[in-house]
Amino acid sequence: QVQLVESGGGLVQPGGSLRVSCAVSGSIVSISTMGWYRQAPGKQRELVATITSGSNRNYADSVKGRFTISRDNAKNTMYLQMNSLRPEDTAVYYCKVVLKRSTSDAWYQYWGQGTQVTVSS
Repeated sequence: QVQLVESGGGLVQPGGSLRVSCAVSGSIVSISTMGWYRQAPGKQRELVATITSGSNRNYADSVKGRFTISRDNAKNTMYLQMNSLRPEDTAVYYCKVVLKRSTSDAWYQYWGQGTQVTVSS
């Protein structure tokens, strides 16, 4: 089975930094695009950042210049480095991965369980 395990969430003060990770395991032959999404209480889930297999990156306007998405293909792991955190960054952060389980399979989207990030004094 394919599993996405997120870690690194927690409580941080405004202006602080945090790094969350997403480790992908299971029967996998190829991973294409990976991304981070977040959902705050009372709000819809929104895209934070994406990274392609070629390490092309894009970010939501609200996090540009503060967040950095990266991936380690050898480890099948994705990271989100969050700097200059603001209270409005408080949300559950979810990992999404597009992958193939075998060479003949279609591409499927998989979601992590989410990790809580709280920015507060």
